[in-house]
Amino acid sequence: MTCFPDFDFEKSIISSNLCQCYKAAKYGLRKAITAAKRQYREKLDGFYSTADSGRMWRGLQHITDYRSSTSTISAADSLPDELNAFYTRFETSTPHTEGPLYSWTITPPSPPPVVSSAQVNKALRRINTRKATGLDNIPGRALRACANELTDILTSIFNLSLSQRVVPSCFKTTTIVPLPKKSPPTCLNDYRPVALTPIIMKCFERVMLTHIQSSIPDTLDPLQYAYRPNRSTSDAIAAALHTSLSHLENKDSYIRMLFIDYSSAFNTVVPHKLTHKLFSLGIHPIICDWLLDFLTGRPQSVRIGNRTSASIITNTGTPQGCVLSPILYTLFTHDCGASHKDNIILKFADDIAVIGRITGGDEAAYRREVASLVTWCGDNNLTLNTDKTKEMIVDMRKERRNPHQPLLIRGLEVERVSSFRYLGVHLSQDLTWTLNMSQLVKKAHQRLYFLRRLRRFGMSPKILSNFYSCMVESILTSCITVWYGSSTAADRKRLQRVVKTASKITRTPLPSLQSIYKRRVCRRAASIIKDPTHPQRGLFTLLPSGRRYRSVKCRTTRLKNSFFPSAIRLLNS
Repeated sequence: MTCFPDFDFEKSIISSNLCQCYKAAKYGLRKAITAAKRQYREKLDGFYSTADSGRMWRGLQHITDYRSSTSTISAADSLPDELNAFYTRFETSTPHTEGPLYSWTITPPSPPPVVSSAQVNKALRRINTRKATGLDNIPGRALRACANELTDILTSIFNLSLSQRVVPSCFKTTTIVPLPKKSPPTCLNDYRPVALTPIIMKCFERVMLTHIQSSIPDTLDPLQYAYRPNRSTSDAIAAALHTSLSHLENKDSYIRMLFIDYSSAFNTVVPHKLTHKLFSLGIHPIICDWLLDFLTGRPQSVRIGNRTSASIITNTGTPQGCVLSPILYTLFTHDCGASHKDNIILKFADDIAVIGRITGGDEAAYRREVASLVTWCGDNNLTLNTDKTKEMIVDMRKERRNPHQPLLIRGLEVERVSSFRYLGVHLSQDLTWTLNMSQLVKKAHQRLYFLRRLRRFGMSPKILSNFYSCMVESILTSCITVWYGSSTAADRKRLQRVVKTASKITRTPLPSLQSIYKRRVCRRAASIIKDPTHPQRGLFTLLPSGRRYRSVKCRTTRLKNSFFPSAIRLLNS
């Protein structure tokens, strides 16, 4: 003690204890951080261990702390009522007030349709729990969890509704949630209506969909490529290109393409005309009456935040967002077809393309076809949007005698464009794909940014490759069977450079676009060959040997490199 008069043993002991506590706390904190990082990585691995693009995007938002800029609508209190009146502007003057439209005096023509408990149970188990609820506020999670308990009750309700040909008002009540198409919206047409209907009714519609599909022949409306099995946007684009390129093989010929745009096509369907068409197609009368009641007398309101408009009873249109709306619209437009052999009308839902094959400058058949289509639209209460309807002329002739005359619809000149985005693919009047390639490369580079973020976060090469396949490759190969074969070598190199960059980021070899193209062409051709109802099935005919397919005669490289001739060459090789 005397040797160290200034030394305080008591403070030394306290300091020693504090150091030990600090070391213990530091060790515990480091251990907790390591465990938290491990749990966090396992959570992220769960996002990226499957091919579910939705889970991938949620995981990416979690990593980058992304917050979507939800556009809030700030407007007058009268906006919900104004929008509700705007969405019901196509109401007809003859609402449905009479009784059953298709009744019989003695016996029905066939056994009445019956909903089975197995169908209801399957529909309940297929509920997407992430979907918003309707006005009843019954969540899909509860319906799906209680599927077994609710099956018998809902089966009885559905069969009672079907037998009486009446849909309860609470089932068909619709709440419209408008979403701005652009920011800021300047007019009522800048709001996209999103309909919310009760999830129970969606299950009922899904069951009725099977009954309707079973009554429709597979050969009905072969040039409608939407909502049909073994049909896609690629098929519609390939059909349009093959029709055009085959005609351009002839001397003194060119193509006029008219891309029709409707104003709220689904909202203008007249239920009475729809059910008459369904009845003529062989749909059971009870289902026709049930659909007529479902589409008429529907209470509709618009909700913006906490404000809700007054309810309006609608008697026109098929509710957007309902399960039955797509097939009902396609059946409503099944009788819209070309009346002249030199014209063809391709349909993908409400996207309609009229292709006129002109020879020797004679456009009379094409112009009559357009006039006939305009008349058909008027008879079926469909409103043409002339401002958004565009025409593109594909003329490869070196010497053109006279300039092309403009096309008029109801006295208004249709705008002529040099390129048009048709079903997600940019078509150019010279049938080259440079513009389409540029858009693909631009979008793919945006996705590469997210791939780099995942790389910096330390994700494994397997997860990076999975993300590339779902988010980047899906863009580069969108409708690749249509355009890759006809693209230039320079454009292909631009795309392949994106793949090469992604390969460096993922540190794994990635499949080339050429190999993906060949594989998908062969797979798509095989699907068409197996489908006797496919409109292009006739292009694949076997030679007498039975081992090879008959080649398509091609005078130009444009046709030779298009989908169908290329597919036949690949199959024969």
